[in-house]
Amino acid sequence: MTGFIDPTKETFGAFRKNDRDGPVHMLNLVRLRDKAAYPDGRDMSGADAYAAYGRESEPVFTRLGGRIVWQGKFELMLIGPEQEHWDHCFIAEYPSVAAFVDMIRDPVYREAVKHRQAAVKDSRLIRTAPMAVGKGFGQAEE
Repeated sequence: MTGFIDPTKETFGAFRKNDRDGPVHMLNLVRLRDKAAYPDGRDMSGADAYAAYGRESEPVFTRLGGRIVWQGKFELMLIGPEQEHWDHCFIAEYPSVAAFVDMIRDPVYREAVKHRQAAVKDSRLIRTAPMAVGKGFGQAEE
């Protein structure tokens, strides 16, 4: 089974088109390969390759106003496929859709993302809009 690594052109176009005001929160779920799959065949673990992606992309992420607003360690799939697990679970915040697009287009980031592509076996990147917290389930206020 092939995992989800990069957005399609169509999905990225829809992301850019929905250019609303305000911050964007991106829920990241990442499963790593045991061994990174670099086109040049270099020998590196998926964890080390993903760490290289983090180190090299961080200056661009920070310069454009990005920040990690939540991260946690995956423990157990309570509802969902039992065999599914995630090595990294976090929410990144960007000040705007444009800031995220600028990051993706930045030449330094584009070089760093090669490590992510080599490291990641499967992932989910879910765009969300922040909302006021309600008192209970299904009671969030807009």
